[in-house]
Amino acid sequence: MANRVLFQAPYLTILYDYSDNWLYLDWQGNLDDECVKEGALKLLELIQREQCAKVLNDNSHITGLWADAARWGSDVFFPLLYEAGCRYFSWVQSPERYSQLSAELAVQQTTAGITFMTFRNLATATEWLRQM
Repeated sequence: MANRVLFQAPYLTILYDYSDNWLYLDWQGNLDDECVKEGALKLLELIQREQCAKVLNDNSHITGLWADAARWGSDVFFPLLYEAGCRYFSWVQSPERYSQLSAELAVQQTTAGITFMTFRNLATATEWLRQM
């Protein structure tokens, strides 16, 4: 798998996966609203720059409740992401329930037009996104 790191911070690494032509986000640690919004805006910038239609969003290494950022994501961020060209968003859930609830809030309330699917493991999320 040929990857290039496009962004790295203590809470997030974003890779461009050349073989699958998508952006892979690996979130880390105990997230709060501020770092979620900062990482989301970086994703928006990279979607536009790389002209990518697919995102593999891995939350399997995070904890924390970020409900305010989830509402912002559904109302503001996801419509902007759709406008930038994103069409498919494969989301690996956190094993921690509060993070799962934040992610569910973001996905369930958006009307952005992006096709979202949530998964419990990376392998299944990857396979679904490859089929899109």
